[in-house]
Amino acid sequence: MRDTVAVMSVPIFANYIHGEWVGGETFENRNPANIDEVVGLFVKGTPDDMRRAAEAAQEAFPGWAAMNGPARGNYLFKVAEILEKRFEQISEEMTREEGKTLPEAKAEVRRSINIFRYYAGEGSRLAGLQVPSERERVHMFAIRKPLGVVGLVTPWNFPSAIPAWKLAPALICGNTVVIKPASAAPLSAWRIVEACHEAGIPKGVVNFVAGPGGALGEALVNAPPIKAISFTGSCEVGNRLHAMASARRLRIQLEMGGKNPTIVLADCDFALAVENVVNGAFFSTGQKCTATSRAIVEEAIYDRFLEALVERTRKLKVGNGLDPTVHIGPAIDEAQLETDLRYIEIGRQEAGEPLIGGRRLTGGEYDKGYFIEPTIFANVTPEMRIAQEEIFGPVLAVMKARDFEDALRIANQVPFGLSASLQTTNLSRMFEYVYRMEAGLLTVNLPSAGVEYQLPFGGTKESSFGPKEQGPAALEFYSDYKTVYVKY
Repeated sequence: MRDTVAVMSVPIFANYIHGEWVGGETFENRNPANIDEVVGLFVKGTPDDMRRAAEAAQEAFPGWAAMNGPARGNYLFKVAEILEKRFEQISEEMTREEGKTLPEAKAEVRRSINIFRYYAGEGSRLAGLQVPSERERVHMFAIRKPLGVVGLVTPWNFPSAIPAWKLAPALICGNTVVIKPASAAPLSAWRIVEACHEAGIPKGVVNFVAGPGGALGEALVNAPPIKAISFTGSCEVGNRLHAMASARRLRIQLEMGGKNPTIVLADCDFALAVENVVNGAFFSTGQKCTATSRAIVEEAIYDRFLEALVERTRKLKVGNGLDPTVHIGPAIDEAQLETDLRYIEIGRQEAGEPLIGGRRLTGGEYDKGYFIEPTIFANVTPEMRIAQEEIFGPVLAVMKARDFEDALRIANQVPFGLSASLQTTNLSRMFEYVYRMEAGLLTVNLPSAGVEYQLPFGGTKESSFGPKEQGPAALEFYSDYKTVYVKY
């Protein structure tokens, strides 16, 4: 079967197992901004497909692992070149399948390309360890070795960048891979796998199986060849995968939820702080694990900041992400929209009517998509559900703090610890925050969302488990050490 087949102008995207495109029953991938549009039909994988994919990866592992690092890197450079040539197409497809605005999609595809180039270069720098021995005429060193077959489970909110930042380091370390993308947005990951195929990566090294998360996730974790699992998604699913993986003593890496604060102090650059909170809370429809969901504002500027925040939010345009005048796209699907609306009702009961937003948008083109107004609740207190639970939508809880110490206490008073932001011009407060904030990713005078691939990424508390992703830290998860002692 060909990689895609057009049926009534709707392409079918096959699964990829052992270097071949594999067909079967399909499921729809619809545009959340226009549910009349079917972006593509994806082959619905089965547990047996997942088993065969893992076996194919196991068969390919010895040859790929034996290849030297620079040679593996050359393949990754080719993948980046192929993605570069299709930059405009892949970006537009991401907007159509996930809903984010076209500029956001372009930034993400650019990041994916850069990730492949970054880890391609690591093929020539896969350093081990060499230290002196206490014994005479003994030379000792440690070299990196791949783990084997790695399973990657990726989410819909960054459908290209997250597959890229898992796949590229896994491959450069010499592992073979089975990737299972989120069913809500599988096309962006499929395009990366297509590029791997066209780059000539040997068959079985990369395998792709789309379909229902529960059945396929369980089949992936329980496939005998699997040695490690990297997962990004909800806490509920992550905890379930962790239990299954632990029973098999698999290496596992989990990136899950967040309830991220932005602390706004009275000495901040006021206009910049407003922009950063709006950006962090509402761009990408709030569908980022690092999005700002709590703004903790010092009492001295609370009223003025809240007024400016509402006025800035009022200027945001919601609509189809392909429209260059739009700032915020739709929720990914009906289920996420229902979650957003349910939490808005909870917020009404807890904190009263929102200052802005709070409704599903209807009429005209809005009736064809899952559009919701950006929503701000004021006078939220730490014990409220909208201050404690992840919503994953454009809903911001604004909280009042007496001073910096009170703000830091409120910020840390949640079970999550993924990202946080501080808006201040006070250097001492900045360093207090850096050392005392309970989160894995910290920003200062920037939005809480927005990371680069050169440094480690991951959270604390219930947000993450296992080694960090991205940067050189990713190599620690996807490789192990072989230690050697030589008497001469």
